[in-house]
Amino acid sequence: MTIGALHVARTGLDAQNMRMQVIANNLANVNTTGFKRDRATFDTLAYQTVVAAGATSSGDNRYATGLNLGTGVQITGTERIDTQGTIATTGNALDVAVQGAGYFQVLMPDGRTGYTRAGNFSLSAEGTIVTSAGVPLQPQIQVPDGTTGLTIGADGTVSAQLPGQSSISQLGRIETARFVNPAGLAAAGDNILLETPASGTPQVGAPGENGRGTLRAGALEGSNVNVVEELVDMIETQRAYEVNSKMIQATDEMMRNANQQL
Repeated sequence: MTIGALHVARTGLDAQNMRMQVIANNLANVNTTGFKRDRATFDTLAYQTVVAAGATSSGDNRYATGLNLGTGVQITGTERIDTQGTIATTGNALDVAVQGAGYFQVLMPDGRTGYTRAGNFSLSAEGTIVTSAGVPLQPQIQVPDGTTGLTIGADGTVSAQLPGQSSISQLGRIETARFVNPAGLAAAGDNILLETPASGTPQVGAPGENGRGTLRAGALEGSNVNVVEELVDMIETQRAYEVNSKMIQATDEMMRNANQQL
């Protein structure tokens, strides 16, 4: 029994340690553009059935509840909380925020399509709109040298005054993608998410159509991390870790007493 209790307490320590890492990552990214906080989800481990409920106890009598011993806990996953972050005006023409559902599409170096909520774009040396990491937006939009008055509409239309022309020209359109289960996207770092079988296939199109959110130019979406909530979760995790540590200490004392008496 005491050895079993040690194992259960150890699983509690491991689970709370992982949860603390999730909370630490949330707090570390409190100022990351477009960041979505994660939440650790827990499940019980398999139970040991010593006496099955309904088994015969004596004669015609049966156990009403049985005897089941739990073997601990585990973290089964981290769920991304996809609520809207605060949108702040920056005044930069290439800063774009998604209001509602949807992700910007970028072309990864390995040829895959990545998805991001971070709209702090800039221009490459060739005039291509890229992310802060230099990854090009998809579909690619080229801004000619000498272009002035660049604007991005709520529907993703990119317009500007080209050199030598008197009228406004359309350079392209930013398309966004939405997913049936955005929490199923896999984080790849650099504010990039990747499609997985759990997320479903991307539904790509113009912003503002078929459930996709509109775009707001000259603004950025901040992180949706609430510092107060994370601190409360941190304290709760710390207390749970301490309790599991005390369980190991108490179990160790029980085993020591048993060894001294027997």
